[in-house]
Amino acid sequence: MRWSNYFLYTLREVPSDADVISQKLMMRAGLIRKVAAGIYNYLPLGLRSIKKLEQIVREEMNRAGATELLMPAIQPAELWMESGRWQKYGRELLRIKDRHDRDFVFGPTHEEVITETVRDSINSYRQLPINLYQIQTKFRDEVRPRFGLMRGREFIMKDSYSFHTTRESLDQTYEAMRKAYSRIFNRCALDHVPVEADTGNIGGSASHEFMVLAQSGEDAVVSCPHCKYGANIEKATSKFFDDETEPAPAAAVEDIHTPGTKTIDDVGRFLGKPTSQLVKTLVFDTDLGPVMVLVRGDREGNEVKIKNHLGAQWMEMLPDTRFEEATGAPIGYCGPVGTKCARVLADYSLRGRSNWIVGGNRRDTHTANVNPGRDFPEPEYGDFSTVFAGDPCPRCGTPLELYRGIEVGHIFKLGTKYSESMNCVFLDEGGERKPMIMGCYGLGIGRTVAAAIEQSHDDDGIIWPMPIAPYEVVVTVVGKDENVVRTANEIYEKLLAAGIEVLLDDRDERPGVKFKDADLIGFPLRIAVGAKSLAGGNVEWSWRRDRAKQLDAPDAVTARVIDEVKAARSQGL
Repeated sequence: MRWSNYFLYTLREVPSDADVISQKLMMRAGLIRKVAAGIYNYLPLGLRSIKKLEQIVREEMNRAGATELLMPAIQPAELWMESGRWQKYGRELLRIKDRHDRDFVFGPTHEEVITETVRDSINSYRQLPINLYQIQTKFRDEVRPRFGLMRGREFIMKDSYSFHTTRESLDQTYEAMRKAYSRIFNRCALDHVPVEADTGNIGGSASHEFMVLAQSGEDAVVSCPHCKYGANIEKATSKFFDDETEPAPAAAVEDIHTPGTKTIDDVGRFLGKPTSQLVKTLVFDTDLGPVMVLVRGDREGNEVKIKNHLGAQWMEMLPDTRFEEATGAPIGYCGPVGTKCARVLADYSLRGRSNWIVGGNRRDTHTANVNPGRDFPEPEYGDFSTVFAGDPCPRCGTPLELYRGIEVGHIFKLGTKYSESMNCVFLDEGGERKPMIMGCYGLGIGRTVAAAIEQSHDDDGIIWPMPIAPYEVVVTVVGKDENVVRTANEIYEKLLAAGIEVLLDDRDERPGVKFKDADLIGFPLRIAVGAKSLAGGNVEWSWRRDRAKQLDAPDAVTARVIDEVKAARSQGL
């Protein structure tokens, strides 16, 4: 393709409403343009990367035994009422009406539609298992869309769904999908890690997220460098315990005057004790009523773990306006002794410890030597705290490492959540009707492209991994000399003939403008044909990743670039 005939226009200034580097660079490089909040045009250059990723996804999904179909983006509300999600999904679900005043939704996901499709087509165990996937546009009405393609409202997603007769069959497909996802991200040359994750609104018994590692990632993930255990921060566990010495004998309860100490750090400074020797009290409002959660003073409560343990539909910090009425204590001095909260939870890090220092339930007062079972009823113990870097791995004990990551894929074991509510059943060998067991596997297409940019860029622009770069090579015509133009065209034509994806920058622009655009867009390989080097019988070529310039004869450079591209294509296959 010749740039002079292509729809490609770069921006010099960073768009004022761009939040993250991928959004800034994609807009400046002419990959996307904003239409409305969270809604973008995929311009020709950006669409090429999208389509290249889609092809990799299709190849690996087909290789794993899945079959492609395409479902409608607009879905009848009746299906969502069947599954029970019409009321539960929340305001992210875009509800619309047609001219006959019938309710529809713009699908954020397709569990309901695929379940209806399978239940109307399959009725025997002999027809299972089956795994169906699509690549399609979805819509989630995010409260605050931001970060470009990272958290848009309209987005392209690969979603697949499997149906099984047994848990063992689901496990096999789940593992096949996990391996397929790893191959996809390996082929895209992305540094990634699969991690255990919470199932969230989708539901199910187990799930894994696939995280592209990047400092700008909005998710925290932990990983073990020894056994490769990994989990997002909402799900991660560890072998974190205090020392295993015998607890001290229970001492007499003692109230301590602690004026102006509303935070755990304030209390620690006032008493001259490390916060690890104190107990932090958190109180949450839930649909089940107020709940008190106790964690070690130097740890953080993990709201996802707490909510899952409770089985609550919703949970939030108890509002200040209701705090004293619900707990019987002023804010900052709340503790478990005599609390009004019907349920008290305590993190495993407190189990076996004696003589706790807790809030005294009176202003400017804390209480020392509090012991569960003696001074208040034994709490419900569980894993309610957030893992820190350096905590011992739950599998092998090696210190865990903490990273920032961008979620690009998520796979779930759904079980029978949707098949039971929507009567998606099969007849087993004995003729008994049983609900199909389901799996669900999502991968964000645009999000993965954006994550690649978040992971690989510099001050001048994008540094594309070859497999999803919009073009593999750019040939830059430097000047108007007849010999320069002819040589550049010859190189361009030879690369095209060899099947290389190449863009010829033949614009009537200054060399500096062309080189800056090449850096901004991030073509993996660039060839510059200029009069000065050509006078010596050479042209210049370099990789975008290091920009180390090399000179050689035009034919030699062409052959070398073809070899480099083909070698890069073969990696990860």
